Amino acid sequence: MVVHSSPDTLDLSLMALFAGWAMTDEIQRRLAAQGFGELRFNDGVVIQHVLAAPLSISALAERMGVTQQAASKAVADLERRGLLRRAPDPGDARTKLLHLTEHALAAVEATRALRAALHDELVSEFGAAWINGSRTLLAGVIARYGAGDAVRNRRVRPPR
Repeated sequence: MVVHSSPDTLDLSLMALFAGWAMTDEIQRRLAAQGFGELRFNDGVVIQHVLAAPLSISALAERMGVTQQAASKAVADLERRGLLRRAPDPGDARTKLLHLTEHALAAVEATRALRAALHDELVSEFGAAWINGSRTLLAGVIARYGAGDAVRNRRVRPPR
């Protein structure tokens, strides 16, 4: 038997997931319209760590919970697309540190502005009380299931 769900019949976990995806798709669409069409959602996984501070590929792999080979592959792709660059570590010339390029920093700023604009649009449509209540609920769910540290430390990963 095939069941055709509608958004209002989904359980909370799926509704939150799909709402996040829908908002992320809208941000991606708007980023492309602003000239950042080469960005992919998964680029943010690397960018968020390098944004905090320049780091080595080994440190990036550890923070992401992946092998150094997997981190190197992601870095090479981001370098090729002009989002990352490597520079010698001032404290150890044998090590290269990853840095965001000006283009990547501009993309981060554009993304932040678009997320703020999307938030304002939702407040205009649904009201501040609903949006703030939704944020409170979802923050509570994150805390209840012990994911607060992962959010704070930029180590959020999809479930296994």
